[in-house]
Amino acid sequence: MSLLVVGSLAVDTIETPFARKERALGGSATYISLAAQYFVGADISLVGVVGDDFPAHAWKLFKDRGFNLDGVEVIEGGKTFFWEGKYHYDMNTRDSIATELNVFADFSPKVPNAQLKPEFLVLGNIEPRLQSDVIDQLQAQPKLILLDTMDYWIKSARPALEETLSKANALVINDSEARLLVETPSLIVAGKKLQQMLSPVTDRIVIIKKGEHGALLFFNDKLFSAPAYPLEEIFDPTGAGDSFMGGFIGYLARRGSIDYENVKRAVVFGTVLASYCCGKFSTEGIESLTLDAISDRFKELQFLSAFQEEPELAIG
Repeated sequence: MSLLVVGSLAVDTIETPFARKERALGGSATYISLAAQYFVGADISLVGVVGDDFPAHAWKLFKDRGFNLDGVEVIEGGKTFFWEGKYHYDMNTRDSIATELNVFADFSPKVPNAQLKPEFLVLGNIEPRLQSDVIDQLQAQPKLILLDTMDYWIKSARPALEETLSKANALVINDSEARLLVETPSLIVAGKKLQQMLSPVTDRIVIIKKGEHGALLFFNDKLFSAPAYPLEEIFDPTGAGDSFMGGFIGYLARRGSIDYENVKRAVVFGTVLASYCCGKFSTEGIESLTLDAISDRFKELQFLSAFQEEPELAIG
């Protein structure tokens, strides 16, 4: 199943209370594609922009996995998008030390002709106007259009974001962003309202991430609550949300079907990839996995959240 991934390609400097990593590989498209490839193999095309300083090991990583890089624009003499962040002890809060858009400031996604009919499309956290433009470039309707956003776009580009949402059928968003976008304290109400903002043509899928408390899936009129994987150590949470998206859409692309049971399993596989991402710095946690390891952690989550029905409840 062909998967088109559009988003940022970046280098990050990350500091936690335990270690520091200089100019590590980052960006939403990076994490999404690396997580998805365990399910779909090399059938992934990337669209993004980098400077000629983009690390050689990153190119090798992508090429070794067989990704189609025709849509990645290299700006000669330009610098790649750079972010530096410092995480606090609880890992739930961080300080952005530096954000340098560089060549990403003028990013205008151009989908190569050979990728204009993808079966699955992921739009990473980029400007809503650009997300909408990518959808408009396509020559056929994908089975699933999955997009991400953030509080900055909700506050500064709401009309463009609402237009983009109306063209998509799946949204991944965290709890604070969901409350901000639909202005309600209830995540259940928020999920249902967000569904109404999506395209009415197909199934409407909303996933609200709650960090260490799991995720809520809204699939048409159905609701599913997925647990988080209980990690003993969180080494680096950078890219966990994008890894979730990659695992989610990668599994659905492998199955080729967007039914409720597959989507529930996809949420759990997304959770698994996000948990592996947090276990090491940058993309290191999702670079060398196996399907067996991913499946084993899926089964662990299944066991941790399973319980039997009470056959008879004595009262009095």
